[in-house]
Formats: sequence, C-alpha cells, structure tokens
Amino acid sequence: MKKETIICIIIVIVIIVANVITQKYTKDSVETLSNRLEALKTDLMDNIDSKEGKSNKEIIDEIDTIRENWDSRHDKLAYYIEHNELEKVDNNLTALDSLAETEEYAEAIKELDESIFVLKHIQEKYAFNLKNIF
Repeated sequence: MKKETIICIIIVIVIIVANVITQKYTKDSVETLSNRLEALKTDLMDNIDSKEGKSNKEIIDEIDTIRENWDSRHDKLAYYIEHNELEKVDNNLTALDSLAETEEYAEAIKELDESIFVLKHIQEKYAFNLKNIF
C-alpha cells in the first residue's frame, strides 16, 4: 500500500510540473505572437490611413518573420494542444499573408484580429485552473 501511494504522489507531481512548463511555454508563445501581430496591425492601419506607412514589401517581410516564429513554436505546441486549434491560427496567418500581398489591408486586419483572438483563446482554454479541471 505504501509503494502505491508513493507512486501516485510522484505521478501527480510529474503531471503538475509538466503542466506548469507547458503553460509557461504557451503563455510565452501567445504573448510573443500577439505582440508582433499588434505591431503589424498598427503598421497596416498606418497604411490604410495614409500611404506613408511601411512599404508592402516590409509588411510582407514582417508577416514572413511572424510566420517563421509561429512555425517554430507550432511543432512544440502540437504535442499538447489540439491540432484544429493550431490550424485556425495557421489558416488566419495564411489568409493574412495573401491579403497583404494584394494590399487589402482592411481585410488583413480582420484576419489579424481573428488570429490574436484564437491565440488568446488557446491560452485560456489550456490554462490550469479549477474551471478547466472540473
């Protein structure tokens, strides 16, 4: 009986530690990507309001940088987050890239906002709290 109790305690501790690590990585990923997307949103709004903002090439380069960052984080996030949640972000980033290339910035901002919403939703959905446990 004592061995089983010790094994159960060790398993619970491992689960809690793994959850803390994954939560920290998820939070860091969401914050990093959200901040970069917010900065991109500002650039896109500047281009809508006045044509003196960043050039289309600079905006596309920024989207490519965001995409590379997302791709590097996507593989690790896929270990513990549902793939359809991650695919939503992928689809939004692809649409954002296409719309930016055609200089449809108003529609691109819509996709960008949706990406930020989905990222925040992922963070909340997989947070370790009583609401999600029960």
